[in-house]
Amino acid sequence: MSAYKDKTRRNVIYNLIRVIAMTALSFCTFPYVTRVLGDEMLGLYSWANAFVYYFLILAKISIPNIAIRECVKVKDDKEKLSHLAQTFFFLQAIMTILSLVSMCVLVFSIPSLRENNLLILLLGANFVAGLFSFEWIYIVLGKHLYITIRSLALTALAALLTFIFVRGSSLENVYIYAAITISPTVLTSIVNLIRLPRYISFKKTAPYNLKTYVKPLSIMLLVSMALALYNQTDEFILGFLDPAKAAAGSYAVAVKGIDIIIMVITSLFVVYMPKADETYERDKDEYHFLLSRSFNLTFFIAIPAVATMIAMAEPIVSLISGSNASGQYENASLTLMILAAMMLTYSLGDNIYTQVLLPSKKEKYYAFTISGGVVLNVTLSLLLGMLAFKETPIIGVAIATLASDILVLITLLYIGGKEARSVVFNLNNLKIVLVGSLVFAFTYPISPLLYDALPFKGDMTWLSYLLDIIIMIAVDAVIYLGFLYLLKEKMTLSLIGKKK
Repeated sequence: MSAYKDKTRRNVIYNLIRVIAMTALSFCTFPYVTRVLGDEMLGLYSWANAFVYYFLILAKISIPNIAIRECVKVKDDKEKLSHLAQTFFFLQAIMTILSLVSMCVLVFSIPSLRENNLLILLLGANFVAGLFSFEWIYIVLGKHLYITIRSLALTALAALLTFIFVRGSSLENVYIYAAITISPTVLTSIVNLIRLPRYISFKKTAPYNLKTYVKPLSIMLLVSMALALYNQTDEFILGFLDPAKAAAGSYAVAVKGIDIIIMVITSLFVVYMPKADETYERDKDEYHFLLSRSFNLTFFIAIPAVATMIAMAEPIVSLISGSNASGQYENASLTLMILAAMMLTYSLGDNIYTQVLLPSKKEKYYAFTISGGVVLNVTLSLLLGMLAFKETPIIGVAIATLASDILVLITLLYIGGKEARSVVFNLNNLKIVLVGSLVFAFTYPISPLLYDALPFKGDMTWLSYLLDIIIMIAVDAVIYLGFLYLLKEKMTLSLIGKKK
């Protein structure tokens, strides 16, 4: 058990290193992109990317999740693993072709999409790249060090290309930026394919029993469609409510930091998900240990992130977008404050799905829940965006999104039963929430005072924002870890090597 925990801890560390480094690279490039492209061109990219995302999710229909669940059972048998890998590849190939054709039909049928068909089709290169990625094979085999090194190298390359080639606010530069953003995915597929023969064979050894997976994939199709709508509806709706796409650009800036924190947390689920599938029936004690640790980690990361982002929304948005100087990206700060709580609510919902509902084969309940969330989100977004917040639809859409996410989480907690509720509502997580509230109470009044005291203004205002954020995060970290240590919070004690 000790060796098992050590391996899991190593893989978590690899993923943390990967995501933190990729986050740093993203925070280097995204502020540059927001300034160079401007809100309308960035909004156009975000709008087109949201549209393509719908069909990318449809193409996958969560095949990687089911593939992980099935392949982890035979990961030590190369022949069986190869056969399953081939089976899931053919399933994904069929769905990729259907999804790509459907997207092209819509692109050339709807005028607003046809006007931007080149950008949409360029982003559509992700279809082919995703088909040949086989990333789930590397996850099943626990190759997290390889995934970390490869991801960092390709993300760093994309960041460098962004600084070199994206040079102005024009449609041509949007095309260049789109090509650069898809390059890591394309190169990942190439590198993965080169290494793949080490782990699986492409030689057919038995008939492909595709019918076995028709029922679970039918459910996952509904899940995938609902998730695509749930995750990308906001910017797509804003693109239609604001033909200039400026609101979509502001929304993209507001959710950038939120998306990164969610990516940090959910990337750690990649380590826990195969283990949860493997231990759910075999060893309940091991399963509950993993479940408890995973949810503890979610609270440990999400709560201080929520507190800090709400308290420092203005300097964060201003640093990313340069909005004070340019007058662009209006209402992005307020939108960030509204949506910040989703770093916790969305991550908890995803955790319940991947580690409670998937191992127990209750995917259909997740599908129904997310579908209901989509209907609620779209309805509220349109009502609030078009009526209650007609002048600032971005605020109405943000409120609708947060309300929908909270209701989805409440439903998932009910469906997940005692296993889900016990790892969410406990004394240890309450300690984290209380200390997180203390961090917010300290940061909210002190951050503006610190910014005013810093000498860099005018053209150097960005430096004051940067120093304000760095200093406050450092102080917040000391307060956060210090009080959690005094309260004997489990994750904090684990980080410093102490055991209960």
